[in-house]
Amino acid sequence: MSEHADAALVRRAYEAFGKGDMETMGTLMTADVIHHVPGDNPLSGHHKGREAVLDLYRRFGAETNGTLRVELHAVLVDGRGHAMSFHTARADRGDRGIEIQEGLFFTIVGGKVSDIDECTQDIDEEDRFWS
Repeated sequence: MSEHADAALVRRAYEAFGKGDMETMGTLMTADVIHHVPGDNPLSGHHKGREAVLDLYRRFGAETNGTLRVELHAVLVDGRGHAMSFHTARADRGDRGIEIQEGLFFTIVGGKVSDIDECTQDIDEEDRFWS
C-alpha cells in the first residue's frame, strides 16, 4: 500500500527541517503559508508568509544553538487536505533543556502546505523554555 501524497509531503517537510534544508522547506509551502505558534513567549504568534515561516525555523535553530531535534512518530491524513503529525522535540537553550510531545495540524492546498497549527503537551513548559 502506497503512502498518501499528503502524508508523504509532511514526511518530506520533517526530513528537510531535520537537515536544516530551508530551500527544500520553501518549496513545500505556499507563498502565503501561516505557522501558528501557541503560548506567550517570544516565538508565539502567527508567522505569515513563506519567508516569515522560514525565518521562524531559522530562529528555532539559532535559539537552541542547533540542538533542536524532532522525532516524528506518526502522520495521519483525512484525504481532504488535512494532515496531523505527532513528534517529540528535544533541545537545549542556555542552561535549559526540553523534551516534549508536540503535534502539528497541516492544511494542504495544491500539494503544498498552506497552514500549520502547532499544539504542545505542556504550554507552560514551552513558554518557560522559549522565554
